[in-house]
Amino acid sequence: MKVKIDGKTVDCRNIWMKSQTINMIDQTRLPFEFRVHKTNNYRETVEAIRKMQIRGAPAIGVAASYGLAQAAIEFKDLEIKKFWKHLDEVTREFLNTRPTAVDMHNMVKRMLGAMKQAETSHQCVKIALRESQKIAEENAKACKNIGLLGRNLIKEGIGVLTHCNTGALGTVDYGTALSIIRFAHYQNKKFIVLATETRPWLQGRLTDWELTQEDIEHYIIADAAAGYYISRGDVQIVLVGADRILSNGDVINKIGTRTLAVLAHENNIPFVVAAPTTSIDLNQKIKNIKIEERDSREITHVKGYNEETQEFQILRLYFTDQVKNPVFDITPAKYVSKIVTENQIIEPPYNLERQLKNK
Repeated sequence: MKVKIDGKTVDCRNIWMKSQTINMIDQTRLPFEFRVHKTNNYRETVEAIRKMQIRGAPAIGVAASYGLAQAAIEFKDLEIKKFWKHLDEVTREFLNTRPTAVDMHNMVKRMLGAMKQAETSHQCVKIALRESQKIAEENAKACKNIGLLGRNLIKEGIGVLTHCNTGALGTVDYGTALSIIRFAHYQNKKFIVLATETRPWLQGRLTDWELTQEDIEHYIIADAAAGYYISRGDVQIVLVGADRILSNGDVINKIGTRTLAVLAHENNIPFVVAAPTTSIDLNQKIKNIKIEERDSREITHVKGYNEETQEFQILRLYFTDQVKNPVFDITPAKYVSKIVTENQIIEPPYNLERQLKNK
């Protein structure tokens, strides 16, 4: 992604690993402070995912893959059975941090499958380092391809509505839905992006930051204003990402996605989902998916930046602690116009197991 630092524009990835240290852009500091957070062991990486210093389904999957490599390095001198006992515990820790997004499950499964081929702990380390890097590189390439495949969905002069942060900050680089926006911008098209705040975590601030780095014209709108702008004819396409897509085309994504899908459907506007194939789950049914519910304080409190002191502050908004805070909702396939992956643009009727094989 393009990042403006000290008056210069540089290319920077969201997450990378050097030696056994994982480097990630700290998303809890944005947009007021650009800081690279470093984790030196798997415990720190688990905590960074839990605190959402790194977030986004593909990004946390890559972080967990790197984290398993960190754990392998830590346990490399153990006998192989003890090594795997410890690594199994680490795997459970990572998977329990963010249970709804499927990329982490898919990437961790791939890591473990590769490492199981080793006969010694030291061999496991070499495989873990190599495989985690391959996973990261493949995600960056996949997200670039999503942008290249989907860019023609954005026409000259239209309004694009997007939700949550689907950019490079949610992946290794480029993003998913925001990758499509990026590459349409690189075609020198003129269009306007309306980005929702996406309460309560306010990932809209991250989308605003990324679009500002790219000089893409955009406005932040309140979540509740989406229907107003759609009804006025200011929106011609809704572009979102996904944390999990089921074989029948049902999409699990950031809370509020279903609302936008229904609005788009009622107003005959395309509702397009962009995601790498690592976000596709061909095995589970909706009834088996655990919808993550996060801390009530994300709603009862608000985090703001004091420009005078240059510090973040936490302020309470509600006296009550009676709060429900689901992070994701489920958008039925009937509302999804297209699914853009790194390999193809898929259209209904959805049978992703068959459609992916036919590519």
